[in-house]
Amino acid sequence: MAAKRIGILTGGGDVPGLNSVIKTVVYRGSEIGCEVVGIRRGWEGLTHVNLQDPASRARYILPLNRENTRTIDRTGGTYLHSSRTNPSKMKKLPPVLAGQSFEQSAKGTYDVTAAVKKNIETLALDYLVAIGGDDTLSYAAALDRAGMRVVAVPKTMDNDVRNTEYCIGFSTAITRAMDAIERQRTTVGSHERIGVFRVFGRDAGYTALYTAYVTSVRCCIPEYKVDLKKLIDLLMNDKRNNPSNYSLVILSEGAEWQGYQVKEYGEPDAFGHRKKMSVAEDLSGEIKAATGEETIVSDLTYDLRSGSPDFVDRMVATTFAGMAMDAIEQGKHGLMTAINGGCYVMATIPDPKLGPRRVDIETMYNTDRYRPNYQSKVSLPIFLTRS
Repeated sequence: MAAKRIGILTGGGDVPGLNSVIKTVVYRGSEIGCEVVGIRRGWEGLTHVNLQDPASRARYILPLNRENTRTIDRTGGTYLHSSRTNPSKMKKLPPVLAGQSFEQSAKGTYDVTAAVKKNIETLALDYLVAIGGDDTLSYAAALDRAGMRVVAVPKTMDNDVRNTEYCIGFSTAITRAMDAIERQRTTVGSHERIGVFRVFGRDAGYTALYTAYVTSVRCCIPEYKVDLKKLIDLLMNDKRNNPSNYSLVILSEGAEWQGYQVKEYGEPDAFGHRKKMSVAEDLSGEIKAATGEETIVSDLTYDLRSGSPDFVDRMVATTFAGMAMDAIEQGKHGLMTAINGGCYVMATIPDPKLGPRRVDIETMYNTDRYRPNYQSKVSLPIFLTRS
């Protein structure tokens, strides 16, 4: 096998299961005679590092072995840390690159891919395993096209990466949301209120939709703008027909109703995303104004990506890592581990121009009842969706 040194990094938001990928790559690498080098803090580790400075090198480069990764899969988060860094669109040059000349866009951002490639060459990396969502993988694809051999592993609790039906972190997120909502039923019911839950999902509603699927709750997702009056009427009807006199609704962070647009705040991150104001708080205000009913608002976002992974995410993460190493052994690159048709496959890294994978409204969402569709599931893959 040609590959001798493999770099590995995690980018974007953390999810449970990342450490299982890291550990499996390291253990498999040790079995086939490969060194594995951890790139810390995502793409920042290849844009900000000064490989001639021991302190900088220690901050960003971590040789991995069976000893220092032996127990990392028992916890969530990422052992390598993360960041939201886009080497192709940097607002300003890091100190180590100050004074150097790089391609600059009309918006004034810098593309420092040349520096990234130089650092990869200095580290003598033959392959890079990039673990991330749409943003991280968009640069992974660009780097592969630029000549570095990259294999990608998809992770995101939104489950919205194209070319795969499943991303690491999604099952644990749904399990966490389900548990939180089931616990809070007692409080919402005790006070006879309407419970409004906000979960992640900027552009795609999978997290809200699947949580609603397993909790039998109404939901609002970014792909469909509901009618506000109808939604409130449905929630009030649910409340009246509930012996405990309460009702619940789950909202994606990017969900909207007709005539309403989610507000954003703060500076855009490296990939152009601004933080969204809470649509749950806004819906709560609308419910109170229309009905006089009290609500309980719960933001479940970051809680869903915390803690250790469940069985599904440990299994998929470990399997994806093994698939990535298989591809490297076979000399393949420019590919992403994936699940298609319910089966593990190697797929092409998605084209970032296509944006995130979205919920198919016609088959997955009941636009009359603002609930998931439960019928016609025969022959669908286990995760009820196709890539």
